[in-house]
Amino acid sequence: MTGTVLVARLDSVGDVLVQGPLVRAVAHGADRVVFLAGPAGAEAARLLPGVDEVWTWACPWILGDPPTVDADDLAALTGRVRALAPDAAVISTSFHQSPLPLALLLRAAGVPRISATSVDYPGALLDVRHRVDDDVPEPERALSLARAAGFDLPAGDDGRLAVRRPLPPVPQEPGYVVLHPGASVPARAWPAHRCAEAVEALADAGHRVLVTGGPGERALSAAVAGTRGVDLGGALDLAGLAAVLDGAAAVVVGNTGPAHLAAAVGTPVVSLFSPVVPAARWAPYGVPTVLLGDQDAPCRLTRARACPVAGHPCLTSVTAADVVAAVEKVVAA
Repeated sequence: MTGTVLVARLDSVGDVLVQGPLVRAVAHGADRVVFLAGPAGAEAARLLPGVDEVWTWACPWILGDPPTVDADDLAALTGRVRALAPDAAVISTSFHQSPLPLALLLRAAGVPRISATSVDYPGALLDVRHRVDDDVPEPERALSLARAAGFDLPAGDDGRLAVRRPLPPVPQEPGYVVLHPGASVPARAWPAHRCAEAVEALADAGHRVLVTGGPGERALSAAVAGTRGVDLGGALDLAGLAAVLDGAAAVVVGNTGPAHLAAAVGTPVVSLFSPVVPAARWAPYGVPTVLLGDQDAPCRLTRARACPVAGHPCLTSVTAADVVAAVEKVVAA
């Protein structure tokens, strides 16, 4: 057993949720797991089985809206890590992110063993420099790093996503369909009017529809729910959203955090997937899934945050009827 292991993943909700298998592998071989998360991902980190403590830090080389580099802030994190004195660290990054700046900070803090996936030459910054094929699902990519670092899942763990249980109670009979219209960036969102059409079409097909959204999405969720959906916009924290998704027959959602949260509670997903990032890496993992959206659209693999193509054709090509058919398919799976 290793003593304390610091696991770092510094971006968003979905990025953290797909670290679940990695975290459980590390926890199986460690006495204590401290998770270093970004502000957007900390709540998700607290839902991961195996995490003992969550630290939050805004990273200036990972976040899409980064803070300025502040020497005092870097020194404070270095001092905090030095006081923790972890026996090892595992730095998880997406394929387009570098672990080396954080590895430098951790090395300066005295961490004796650091593992990360790195294309770039790490010099003395990494003890384990892991390499992995590009188009591997993100949970498998992360788990392969844990294994390279010397950790593996316990017997009987299937390597799927998971959240801590029990979840909060839900005042709805299970079996409804959840539609989550928001997305972390505009390029990944199905247009609001199409979402509203889907609520009507799902209701016409006999489904109860719950519409979810974050605190900043209340106007969107209300407009999408209309008179035939139940509007839960702004009403749920992440654990509450997990509970609602857990009771759903299916979840209709773009490539954003709640898609991975649905997978983590084992609920089938109709994925409105914009191809700005590859579905091979980022589609919902380990649950029945129907992928909708033109995966060969001109925006393919651009990593665009705002749609670079007039009319957002990759997702406007999806109709409400397509969604109803996909829901019926995953529910029957």
